[in-house]
Amino acid sequence: MLVIPGQLGKDVCDKNVGPSRRDLLRVGGSAMLGMGLGTMFDLQNAVAKGPEAVGGPGWGKAKSVIMIFLQGGPSHLDLWDPKENVPDNIRSPFQPISTKLPGVQFTEMLPKLAQVNDKITMIRSMSYTPKGLFNHTAAIYQMMTGYTTDKVSASGQLEPPTPKDFPNFGSNIIRLKPPTEPMLPLVMMPRPLQESNVVGKAGTAGFLGRAYDPYYLYPEGDDMNMNKMDNIRVDDLKLRPEVYATRLQRRARLRDSINKGMPQIEKAVKHYNLNQSYSRALDLVISGRAREAFTLDQESTAMRDRYGRNTFGQSLLLARRLVEAGTRVVEVVWPKVANSDNHSWDVHSGLTKRMKTQSAPMLDAGLSALFSDLDERGLLDETMVVAIGEFGRSPQRGVSTSGNSNTSDGRDHWPYCYTACVAGAGVHQGRIHGASDKTGSGPLNDPVHPGQLLASIYHSFGIAPDTIVYNHLNQPRELVKAETIPGLYQA
Repeated sequence: MLVIPGQLGKDVCDKNVGPSRRDLLRVGGSAMLGMGLGTMFDLQNAVAKGPEAVGGPGWGKAKSVIMIFLQGGPSHLDLWDPKENVPDNIRSPFQPISTKLPGVQFTEMLPKLAQVNDKITMIRSMSYTPKGLFNHTAAIYQMMTGYTTDKVSASGQLEPPTPKDFPNFGSNIIRLKPPTEPMLPLVMMPRPLQESNVVGKAGTAGFLGRAYDPYYLYPEGDDMNMNKMDNIRVDDLKLRPEVYATRLQRRARLRDSINKGMPQIEKAVKHYNLNQSYSRALDLVISGRAREAFTLDQESTAMRDRYGRNTFGQSLLLARRLVEAGTRVVEVVWPKVANSDNHSWDVHSGLTKRMKTQSAPMLDAGLSALFSDLDERGLLDETMVVAIGEFGRSPQRGVSTSGNSNTSDGRDHWPYCYTACVAGAGVHQGRIHGASDKTGSGPLNDPVHPGQLLASIYHSFGIAPDTIVYNHLNQPRELVKAETIPGLYQA
């Protein structure tokens, strides 16, 4: 069966419509891989176009990016931007400590990260004014796509994911800069982006089509299972027991013979370089490169302990293994749903205990280990690392800013000022970009919008932030309506 639908944003009845990147070639009975890796690579190759060169510091330095998304909104005041000489209801319950950088302080919750902050740039002036109430889903969508949505309810929640959504930034990257290795291009783990019953919003390729969706690595187990990463299953990257490599290769030759006898199909796919796409998929399955990357038990006990024996730490270790093997984009989502308690950054109550005994130690061990490990392996030169949440927390404890209830030991949502952590791929080392005011309420100078951070990620890959993509209505849209962060990169 041959199925060739229309172009993106066009109806199949439109005249002069050729096959698009979402068009699927199905040859009944002969496609051993089915709607799988071969089709995905084929669709990617059909539309990948390199943007015009822009240049400048940091341009094209990144071969990969690890986005560490601290879903839930960590408190900047209680981690890496503490304030002194402020009222008691603003001051952090944690003591400030010195860091590797003279005059720069973190709180006592980040002792390990304080010893490696000479490798990174801390942006202490992240800021935006929300559209509607600033609850998690809308803020997550903005951070991961660069766009706000037209449909924001009174509570700030969005509708579930749809094919009309703007693409996750990683989907844009792998479309424009597909990987050169036989490796999964985009991986998201260990859980989906989520607020309440809205699951996966901003975590899909949206109107780019499913060919650019992430490989979702969501191991079995609930969010409180600290050994969750030991349950990794990548069965679709394994050869079935009855299919050996030589047998699979014979099937590939059979497929080639079928195609030679079907000129009409060859004509239909001549612009898609299908043979090369199929070969890439075949290489990925046979080589075992991806399967080996997922095998965490190949790491030493000391290395696994260094990252932390928990879901977050082991996800970061796996992220390093993936970029080392050739994955272009890895997105590590904080392993606890946004609006929840226990290990979540959404600390409307119980901030002191939850951060001290749960979330902060995991962040400190995992993130510091990742920076050091990448640097020691020479990977930080070509790997951009970003750690950020959808917003920060309110300077005053016990006040309501988003309609939520907060105790005196809790902070509400605060998008007006928070902190991001950026490193690698030409980013300045040991620098503080911008500053917050005396209470951490707003930027004192050099404010940075989340869209600028995305623009800087695209720039690192040699992709112009204003590169045009076409949505489901065939309307032109920029990747992001923002410019890069001034002075982020080394000249």
